[in-house]
Amino acid sequence: DNWAFLYAQRLALKQELPLHVCFCLVPKFLDATIRHYGFMLRGLQEVAKECRELNVPFHLLLGYAKDVLPPFVVEHGVGGLVTDFCPLRLPRQWVEDVRERLPEDVPFVQVDAHNIVPCWVASPKQEYSARTIRGKIHAQLPEFLTEFPPIIRHPYPPSCPAEPIAWEACYSSLQVDRTVKEVEWATPGTAAGLAVLQSFIAERLKSFGSHRNDPNKAALSNLSPWFHFGQVSTQRAILEVQKHRGKYKESVDAFVEEAVVRRELAENFCYYNENYDSVQGAYDWAQTTLKLHAKDKRPFLYELQELEQGTTHDPLWNAAQLQMVREGKMHGFLRMYWAKKILEWTHSPEEALRFAIYLNDRYELDGRDPNGYVGKLQEGGIEQGALSLMAKATVGCLWSICGIHDQGWAERAIFGKIRYMNYAGCKRKFDVGQFERRYTPDT
Repeated sequence: DNWAFLYAQRLALKQELPLHVCFCLVPKFLDATIRHYGFMLRGLQEVAKECRELNVPFHLLLGYAKDVLPPFVVEHGVGGLVTDFCPLRLPRQWVEDVRERLPEDVPFVQVDAHNIVPCWVASPKQEYSARTIRGKIHAQLPEFLTEFPPIIRHPYPPSCPAEPIAWEACYSSLQVDRTVKEVEWATPGTAAGLAVLQSFIAERLKSFGSHRNDPNKAALSNLSPWFHFGQVSTQRAILEVQKHRGKYKESVDAFVEEAVVRRELAENFCYYNENYDSVQGAYDWAQTTLKLHAKDKRPFLYELQELEQGTTHDPLWNAAQLQMVREGKMHGFLRMYWAKKILEWTHSPEEALRFAIYLNDRYELDGRDPNGYVGKLQEGGIEQGALSLMAKATVGCLWSICGIHDQGWAERAIFGKIRYMNYAGCKRKFDVGQFERRYTPDT
C-alpha cells in the first residue's frame, strides 16, 4: 500500500530491470528515543522479509542519505531513484542533499505516498483552516482515494543479493536516549497495525462518533503509531472504514474528516510555512495577543523537569503526562488541556511551545509528525457544544498554544484570544476522577 513503491516497480518493469529498496538509518532524529527507533526497526524487519518474498533486495544503509545513498546508486548502476515525501524541514533537507549528490544522468522522483491527495496537489498555498481546504480535498478524492494495485513478485532478479542485516548492530549504532522504554501495548509492523485497524472496525467504530471525546471510553482507532511510521497506510484505513458507512455513518464521516481533511491540513501547514514549529508561524492576530499578555502573572510556574515528571498541582494534567510517558500516547481531549496548561504555567509562549514540542517528540510514539505541530479539532463538535477529537493523531502544539487553524475567542489573562480550557470544564465533559486514578505516580 505504497504509491512510491508501486511507481518504482512500474518503472523497473517497463525497463526490465531489478528493483531495490533502501532505508537509510540515521543515528538520531530530533528528540526520538529508543522507543521510536525500536518501533521503526522492528517494523522494518517485517518489510525486509516481505521484500525477500517479492524478489526485491532490501538494503539497510547506516548513515545519512546524502552520505550513503549516492555511492550505493553508483556502485549498483541504479538507473533511477524514487523516494517518499514528508513536509518537515529535516526530511526535506535530506531529499535536497541527495539530489545535489546524485549522478546527473540518474532521474530522481518524489511521490507523496504520505497523503491521499498529494500535498502539492491538494492546494498550492497555505490554507487558513479546515473550511478552506475541505472542499479542495473532497473534490479530488474520487481520483486519489482508490484501491491500490498489487505489488507483484519482481521478475527481474538483482545481479547481487542484499547483504544480510545485522539488526542488533543497527540498534547499537544509534545515538539516542535509551531511558524512554518501548511500549507494550503496540506491536510494530504492518500485520499488527492491520489487526488494530480490524479491531477498531469491529469493536470501536460504532462508538467513535459519540464517545471519542471521553478519555475513559475505548472509542479511538489507536492507529497513529502505524500511520506515523508508514506501517499502515491512511488510505488503506479509509478504504476499509468506508465499507461500514451504511451502518455507522456518523462515525465513518467523522473518521474520514479527521484522518483525511485534518491530517492533510496539518501537512499543508508544515509544507508551506517554514515556521511550523515556532510562535513566528502563528497568524498575526495570535502573535499579537500572545505578545500582549506575555508579561501577565502566571498562577503557577514549572520547570521542564517538573512537567516531565508529572509533579504539578493538577492531578488531571499529571495523569495525562504520565499516560504519555508510560504508553507513548495521550487522549486527544487531554492533549489540548495538557498543551494549554503548559502555556499557562511557563514564562512565555515561546518557552511553552518549546517544552510542549520536546515532551511530545520525546514520548509520543507519533511525535515528530505534522499532526503533532498543528493537528486540529473537528469544528462540527465545537459548534454542537462538545469538543471532538483527533481520530488517530496528536492535537497539535501550535493549535493549542498559538491558535493555528482556530479563531480568536473572548480575551482573558495569559491566553489573550487563544482558546481557553480549565479543570472545571473537563469535569463537565467526562469522569475526571476515573482517569486520574488510572494514572497516578505509584501505579
